[in-house]
Amino acid sequence: MLKSTIGLIGMFAFLQVYSVQAVLPVLMMDLSATEVQAGMTVGATVMAIAIMSPFLGMLSDAIGRKRIIVGSILFLALPTSMIAQSPSIEWMWLWRFMQGLSVPGITVVTIAYIGEEFEGRAVTDLMSFYVSGTVFGGFMGRFLLGHLHEFIGWRHGYYVMAAMTLIGAIWVSKALPTSRSFEPNPNFRSAIKTLGEHLVNRYVVTACLLGACVLFSLVGCFTFINLHLAKSPYELTTGQLANIFAVYLIGVIITPLSTTLLRRFGSARTVRVAVITSMIGVLITLFIPLWGIIIGLTIMSSGVFITQAATISYIAINVKKGRSLASGLYYMFYYAGGTIGAWLCGLAYEKGQWQLTVWLLLFIQVLALSVASFGMVKTKSYTA
Repeated sequence: MLKSTIGLIGMFAFLQVYSVQAVLPVLMMDLSATEVQAGMTVGATVMAIAIMSPFLGMLSDAIGRKRIIVGSILFLALPTSMIAQSPSIEWMWLWRFMQGLSVPGITVVTIAYIGEEFEGRAVTDLMSFYVSGTVFGGFMGRFLLGHLHEFIGWRHGYYVMAAMTLIGAIWVSKALPTSRSFEPNPNFRSAIKTLGEHLVNRYVVTACLLGACVLFSLVGCFTFINLHLAKSPYELTTGQLANIFAVYLIGVIITPLSTTLLRRFGSARTVRVAVITSMIGVLITLFIPLWGIIIGLTIMSSGVFITQAATISYIAINVKKGRSLASGLYYMFYYAGGTIGAWLCGLAYEKGQWQLTVWLLLFIQVLALSVASFGMVKTKSYTA
C-alpha cells in the first residue's frame, strides 16, 4: 500500500508537467505561436519548479511533510483547469507557470519524507517506486491529453486532468502515513546556514549538476521531437504523437531494476553507463524511419531514468542534515536545466531543425558524463 501510494504521488506530480508536449503542433496553430514560444509552455512550468524548489524545502523543514504534499496536489488542480480558458500563448505561459509553483511541494517533500522515515534498502526501493510513478505520470499526461484532444479538444482535456488531480489529493490525504521521524526546524537562520553547507557539499553539488543536464536532455528531446514528427514525412496527429510517449513506460520497468545496479556498481559507474546509453539513443533518433526514432527515444529515456534514480538516491543516502533543503536545491538545478533546455533547444530547432537539436543534446550529455566521472564519489552502503 505504501509503495503504491508513493508511486501515485510521483504520478500526480508529473501528470501535468509535460502534458502540453503532445499538443504543441496544435497550440502553434490555435494560439499563433512560434516554435520557441510553444516550447516555452514547457519551460514556464519547469522554471517555476526551479524557483520554488528550495523555498518549499525550507517551508517543509519548518512545518512538516504530509500537509505540504497533500496541499500542493490540491492546489495543482486550479491552474490546470484555468489552462482550458487561455486566450493566448502568454496566458498559457501564466497558468503553466502556476502549475509549476505547486510541483516542488510534491517532489521535494516526498524525497525528504522517504529519506526520513526509512533507511538503507527501503530508501532505494521506495525511491524507485517514486521515480517509476513520475515516469508513469509523465507518460500519462502526454498520452491522455493527446487522445483527449482528438475526442473533446485540448481545452476540455485539461478540465478532465484537473478532476483527476483533485481525486489524487483525496487519495494521498487518506493513504499516506503521517510522519513519525520528522523534527521541525522553523529557524530561518539555521536554514540559511544549512543552505551554505549544501552549496559546498560535494554530494549535493554533483547531484545538482547532473540533474540540470538530465532534464535539459529530457525536455529538449521530448519537446521538439513532437514538432519534428508532426512534419513531413511523418505528419503524426496529436493522438499518434501521444502514442510515441509510450516509450516512457519502459522507465516504469527499468527504474526499479536500477536499484540492483546501484547496489552492485554504485552511483558513479551506474550513472556513467546510463549517460552513455542516453547518448546512443539520441544519435539513433537521426535515423529517418519512424521505428528507428522510437527505438532511439526508448534507449535515450531509459538512460535518463536510471540516471535520475541514481542521482536522487545519491542525495537521500549521503545527505543526512536538511534533506528537504538538499532535495530543493537538486530540483532547482534540475528544473533550471529543463528551462534552459526548452529555450536553447527551441533556438537550435529553429536554426537547424532536429539535427542541430540532437548535437546540442549530445553536448550536454558529454557534460553530464564528465560530472559523473570526475565529481561523484563512492556512496555509502545501499544495503544497510
